[in-house]
Amino acid sequence: MEDIALLIDLHRDAKRQGPGGDDETRLSISLSGLRDAKGLKIADIGCGTGASTLVLARELDAAVTAVDFLPDFLHQLEIAATREHLDQRIETRVASMDALPFEYESLDAIWSEGAIYNMGFAEGIKAWRRFLKPGGILAVSELTWLTRDRPEELDRYWMQEYPEVDTASAKIAILEQNGFSPVGYFPLARHCWLDNYYRPMQARFAAFLSRHDNSDSATAIVAAEQEEIALYERNAAYVSYGYYIARRVSE
Repeated sequence: MEDIALLIDLHRDAKRQGPGGDDETRLSISLSGLRDAKGLKIADIGCGTGASTLVLARELDAAVTAVDFLPDFLHQLEIAATREHLDQRIETRVASMDALPFEYESLDAIWSEGAIYNMGFAEGIKAWRRFLKPGGILAVSELTWLTRDRPEELDRYWMQEYPEVDTASAKIAILEQNGFSPVGYFPLARHCWLDNYYRPMQARFAAFLSRHDNSDSATAIVAAEQEEIALYERNAAYVSYGYYIARRVSE
């Protein structure tokens, strides 16, 4: 089985495929200024199994299009949306984030929690800006240095995994350089990593390995995840996801 299939199997039944939290999504909504708006059209890009999608559909008067390139994840979202009677507000679309199925200037807002790194922060905001109406909202969480200086082991690991990791000031500058006006920022707290993402994933490791007969590939995936978890636990003061909320500036 290819590694992508193994990763899907590990994460398919998870509420989240990355750090985050319902309260943090609600805070981003409040900072966006959209809470009292009516008839919104929103896209949630790289939504995974839809934790943020469900919050958006509960909290806003909006039609939410949930986009992911993995049908297995979207199927889990569809089940959850039906269970919560939100299926009339949520539409799922299988698509790559670099080939989005939207008309130009058709969206009031784009959300993307922990996923824009797949394109890269700068490339993603440049590509997605065209789909927002003038004044539309972009809300993304992105790997962010919390300090100017970091331990060498942390710097080496993340510069290899995601060279675009940078400080919040650098990320905000990129937003400003690409036609956005920042309206809010906050870093995700440790519970968003540990309680909401890493601990539930660790609880799934034993069953995951059993399903795959402790194969070399499955064992390697678990070892890599455990390495990342241990690295975070040692260095949580230096890195997190930063949540950026910005408004598209009219040309």
